[in-house]
Amino acid sequence: MKKIEAIIKPFKLDEVKEALQDLGIQGMTVVEAKGFGRQKGHTELYRGAEYVVDFLPKIKIELVISDDQLEGALEAIAQAAKTGKIGDGKIFVSTIEQAVRIRTGETGEAAL
Repeated sequence: MKKIEAIIKPFKLDEVKEALQDLGIQGMTVVEAKGFGRQKGHTELYRGAEYVVDFLPKIKIELVISDDQLEGALEAIAQAAKTGKIGDGKIFVSTIEQAVRIRTGETGEAAL
């Protein structure tokens, strides 16, 4: 099993969700986040005073999938989240050793 963590622009969430649903992937956790990478934020003007916005709004998507779904999911996320501009985000993949569905006690891929 693999865990995918994707940090994307907020307005791309629906497109990513639909792309994953088209692959038959169901179940994800979505967290509103703030952060920056190479873009390093930007400056804004408020009531005549300039201030720096260091942390930009982002969405973090987490999902755990079977190994055979990994390549399709990575491609779907990357295609759906891409704008071609700086700040499109990143995708991280890690290995999950065990999963347990609390309600039924199912383990492994059956718990997904």
